[in-house]
Amino acid sequence: MPVIALVGNKGGAGKTTLSVNLSSCLAKNKSVAVIDADPQGSAHQWREFSDNENAIPVFHNTEQLGSYSSQLLNDYEYVLIDCPPSVHAPQTTSVISFCDIALIPVQPSPVDLWATIHIEEAVENARGTNPGLQALLVINQLEVRTTMSRVVREAVTEIGLPVADTALRRRAIYRSSALEGKSVFDMGKRGADAAAELEQLMQEIIRL
Repeated sequence: MPVIALVGNKGGAGKTTLSVNLSSCLAKNKSVAVIDADPQGSAHQWREFSDNENAIPVFHNTEQLGSYSSQLLNDYEYVLIDCPPSVHAPQTTSVISFCDIALIPVQPSPVDLWATIHIEEAVENARGTNPGLQALLVINQLEVRTTMSRVVREAVTEIGLPVADTALRRRAIYRSSALEGKSVFDMGKRGADAAAELEQLMQEIIRL
């Protein structure tokens, strides 16, 4: 599973945050590169904020993503791709045609759930040429005390794609670390709870 794509059909679901932080999680034991395939370039901007010369490399590229990923895999063990917030974007269509895993963050809101239905269709279509494609929904920015958060797991099971057991809570540390060009793994005790959730999620991803 060397190529992992962050896919969504709505802005604000947390794709870039996940791509940055999951790559940092993997980088503890593996060599990792990130491709920012979103024309907005949010992941690339995150890297520009970083003053750490050893920070995970982020390459902003929106064309020939299959061949570009293959080139990077000559030097890195994993490539994470942050896709645009649309399954109809040419970059997303290209990426899910060759990636090993499509991670789909979804917030506990009706609008996010409705948008995710189209991703299920896109994944099924992509499996026509990429039969090994694995997909995993990740509940993101969970607020445990809200009614919607309490019922979201039941709602996502109706979409038809596997759902990660690990849900990621809404935490201010994600925003504050991004402002510094860091991941939650760089934030010491302040980022410990978020880092633990991400490590648990990564164990699920590796088992796919």
